[in-house]
Amino acid sequence: MAATVINVGGMTCNHCKMAVEKALKTLDGVQDASVDLDAKKVSIEYDPAGVDEAGLKKAISDAGYDVY
Repeated sequence: MAATVINVGGMTCNHCKMAVEKALKTLDGVQDASVDLDAKKVSIEYDPAGVDEAGLKKAISDAGYDVY
């Protein structure tokens, strides 16, 4: 199991938080995703055999949010 924190721009409300978490949790290998709206970050626990960090970032981008 691996863990990472990704900075995410464009999240302003609880709906944004849920959208990012849902986009990540639907990926194979993601065990948990937790958004901190105030810090504009998402903490993710995942299995690198199922998804890599590029895949995580793509899911966030595809959901309409900026990754930096």
